[in-house]
Parts: sequence; C-alpha cells; structure tokens
Amino acid sequence: MDPILYNAVNGGRVDFKRQEITANNLANINTPGFKADIYNAQTLQMSNAQGGQKISGNSFVSQMDNGIDMLPGEIMTTGRDLDVAIDGEGWMAVQDSQGKEAYTRGGSLHLDVNGQLITASGKAVMGDGGPISIPPAKSIEVGTDGTITIVPLEGGLAILDRIKLVQLDKHNVVKNSEGLLQLKQGSAAPADSTVRLVNGALEGSNVNAVEQMVNMISAGREYEAHMKLLSTVDTIGQQLAQVLHE
Repeated sequence: MDPILYNAVNGGRVDFKRQEITANNLANINTPGFKADIYNAQTLQMSNAQGGQKISGNSFVSQMDNGIDMLPGEIMTTGRDLDVAIDGEGWMAVQDSQGKEAYTRGGSLHLDVNGQLITASGKAVMGDGGPISIPPAKSIEVGTDGTITIVPLEGGLAILDRIKLVQLDKHNVVKNSEGLLQLKQGSAAPADSTVRLVNGALEGSNVNAVEQMVNMISAGREYEAHMKLLSTVDTIGQQLAQVLHE
C-alpha cells in the first residue's frame, strides 16, 4: 500500500477511536462518580531490515490502554440516607458481573428485592465479609467510615456491616467494560480505614463538557482531513493512469 494511503487510513482510524471515547465521556456527564477516559497512543516509525529507522518510510499510531482522569467531581448534597460520596481520595468496593472485586465512586445505593445493597447500575456493594445484605429495618444509616447501622423492625440499634473502602494507585488500575476500576493484576485491594464518606451526598462526574466538545471537534476535523487526503490521492492516481494510457 502507498505510504500516504496507509498513513491516512491509520490516522482516520485513530480519529474515529478518539471520537468514540469522547462521545462516551459526554454520555456520562451526569453519571455520579464517573471518571473520564483519556485516549492514549504513540506514533511508531517502521524500521528497515537492519533495524535502523527509515527516514521516509511508513509510520503508524499504536493505541495504548486508555488513561483515566482521577480528578474528583463536585460533591452534591442530596439528603438521601443511602447516597454516599467519597471525601477526598478513595474508592468503594463492589462486585462486577463476573463476580470479581472492582471499584467505583458512584455512591447512589439501593436495596434490591432480596435486601442486597447495590449501586445504581446493579453492582453488589462489598463489605467486610462479601456482598452486603440488609434485613427489613425501620431506618438505615451509613457512617463516615462506611459502617452500616440499622434499626430493625423489632429491637434496638444494630451495627450490621461496613462498606469496604480502599485506596488505589492510579498507575496500577484499568477500567473494565462496565466502567469499573480493577487492579491490573486482577487481585483485590486491601481495605483502608482512612477513607471517609460523606452521607446524604453524591460525587458528580468529572467530565469537562467544554473540553470534551473541543476534543470531539478536533478529532472530527482531523478525520475529515484524512478522508480528503484519500480522495485526493485516488484522484491523482486516476489522472496519472489516464496520462500513461494516452
């Protein structure tokens, strides 16, 4: 393939992927606790047979794992008992659809029909001994350290469990297909007693709408430029073929 065509096609693919990531960020601008994805890639130069770098050879862009914007979102007061926000750094442990431990800052919690504590997306919240289940109660309160206290239908105040809260190294995590963070090696992070919650509040998404729209426009214009280059090369090729034929 002609180097110009190869580079144009590769560049168009990169721009399309950038638009996809940006669109996903914008779609989650109102998702509590959402952390924006950052497109990561590097340009690689083709080498010759001796391993040396070509001066005028092909180059291509290699996509790397997406980065994650770990900046906190704005904390919004809701007054709802089962809404919690992380105060400062930290994450809440949940169970993903594969049964593995994962982490989120989305603290809009609910009880399912079986009394299991779940997130807004239906992921079970993890406690000291696994997923947390809460029996019928008059009231439920979540403390700043994640301790869950209930007033049963019969009886007095009872401490039930504690939400598992952890600290994560931003260089050692990846975001899975469900939008949850996991450790790169697949293990579980230890509980951290220093992480604190704000009860009756939610952390908003950290997506910057203006920045994402600028990224979308920039990627779109670059994509159009690559497609125009393909069209131009095709036109020149046809004209050259016509001249040679004459």
